[in-house]
Amino acid sequence: MTHPFELRKEIELRATAEQVWEAVATGPGLDSWFMGRNEIEPGEGGKTRQFFGDYPAEATITAWEPNSRFAFRSGEGEHGTFMAFEYLIEGRDQGGTVLRIVQSGILGDGWEDELDALHKGWDMYLHTLDQYLTHFPGKFALVVFGARPQAGGGEPVWQVLQRGLGISGEVVQGDRVRLTPEGFEPIEGVADYVAPRFLGVRTGDGLYRFILGMHDTVVVGHHLFADDADPKEAELAWQDWLAKLFA
Repeated sequence: MTHPFELRKEIELRATAEQVWEAVATGPGLDSWFMGRNEIEPGEGGKTRQFFGDYPAEATITAWEPNSRFAFRSGEGEHGTFMAFEYLIEGRDQGGTVLRIVQSGILGDGWEDELDALHKGWDMYLHTLDQYLTHFPGKFALVVFGARPQAGGGEPVWQVLQRGLGISGEVVQGDRVRLTPEGFEPIEGVADYVAPRFLGVRTGDGLYRFILGMHDTVVVGHHLFADDADPKEAELAWQDWLAKLFA
C-alpha cells in the first residue's frame, strides 16, 4: 500500500547564500556532503542524476532560482511512487544562511521504516553539510560510496562494524578517534557525528561516514579532499573491506 508523505528539515549554516547554493545545486557541491555521485544540468527542466555505483537515479528540475530555491522531482515508479525535493535558501543580514529542505512524495510498502530512515539520514547529512562548509570551504570532495546489503548474521551488525574499524569502547561525539580498518592506513580525527547506526569522523582531509541502513545494509559514504585521492581505487578497497568483514 502506498503512503503520501512530507518531511521538513531546517539548519542554520555558517556560510553565505552563494556558498550554500553551490553546495546544494551543483554536482561537485553535493559530492562534498551528500550521498552518491551527483550531476546537475542547471536550469528549470534540466536533469539531476545521483549515482550509486554505475546506476543513476534521475529527476527533473522544477525550480531554479539561484541562491534562493532549487527543486526537482523524480519520475513515477511502481504504483505511482515518487520523490520530490525542495531546497530553500535564506541569507541572514547578520551573517550565515538558513537552509530549509522539504522532501515529499509517495512511498510504497514498508513506508514507516523508510520514512524513519529518511528523518534520521537527513539529520546526519545536514550535519555533514555544516562540517563541509565550516572546515572545507571553497573545496570540492571526491566521493567514495560502498554498500553491503543484508549484512546481518549471528552477531549484531553494528558490533561487527565497530570491531572492523578497531573501535573497542563507547565513542562520544567530539572524541579523538583512530580507526584501523584492515588494508587501510589508520584514520585519525574527530568523531564529529555519533548517533545510533551512524558514525562520522572528520580528519584533516576528509569526512568519513559509516551508516547502518534499512534491512541491515551497511553503507560507507566518504568525502575525500586530498589532492592525491583516487576515488575509484578507494571505492573498490572499501567495497572489498565490507565484503570480507561481512562474509
